[in-house]
Amino acid sequence: MAQFGKMQVSFDDRLLKGNERQILFALESELIRFYTNTNWDDEFTDISIPLSIHIVFEGVTSKGSVQTVLAQALFTSGSDQRYYDSGVQFIYNNIGSIYFDSVLFDPLASFLAFYGYLISASEIDTYIPLGGTSHFEEARNIALRGNASDYSRGWKDRLNLCDNLSENFGLRKAKFAYYYAMELLQNGELERSVEELNNMITGLDEVYDRYPRERYTLYFLTNHAKVLADKLSLLGQEEILQTLKDLDSDNAALYDSALVTISR
Repeated sequence: MAQFGKMQVSFDDRLLKGNERQILFALESELIRFYTNTNWDDEFTDISIPLSIHIVFEGVTSKGSVQTVLAQALFTSGSDQRYYDSGVQFIYNNIGSIYFDSVLFDPLASFLAFYGYLISASEIDTYIPLGGTSHFEEARNIALRGNASDYSRGWKDRLNLCDNLSENFGLRKAKFAYYYAMELLQNGELERSVEELNNMITGLDEVYDRYPRERYTLYFLTNHAKVLADKLSLLGQEEILQTLKDLDSDNAALYDSALVTISR
């Protein structure tokens, strides 16, 4: 099954009272168990996705006999994915074995599953063009249920996040083309690698036509600018470098340096 591999979980509990910190006793191991044991996909059996989760606890509120935890979270996977969530909400008494049910909404399990499917979707996109579509749909369905639940905090934002990522077809195509180009280059298939790098540019152009300076596209470029500059310099691809410089002004110095190297 497609699953999460190396995991890091960390907490900031400074705003929790002494008796509230018992929530942390089993939560770290439960989060790791949840992500590594849940079957996210039946087809991609050899994927091992790295995942880092940092949770900042804001406190515990009471509503009748129910105590609810409020928190913020940061999910990071590899060099491409980074999601900050400021609206985490789950039932305090519900910390135990975490199990996701695709039909029954649970504030904690559904929150974790949402990001599980979202991150899996973007990862699978790097192996097959738009291959993560069904996983984006799973994440969206979870967000819809969350938004209609009694624990709706943050779910509208998650729904928007899922829609923005899944509908950003240019970035999804560009990411696949980038990773495929790197694989071809590693295998010595230089011409095909250049073709895929041009496909990456086509995808990026599609993004910029619709969303100038789109956050996740800029994050992708920033994390891969150095590798792109180095590889394109070795390949002598001035035109692609110039296009990247125009699209990604934040990393213009890297592309300029690569262009100078080619001109020598």
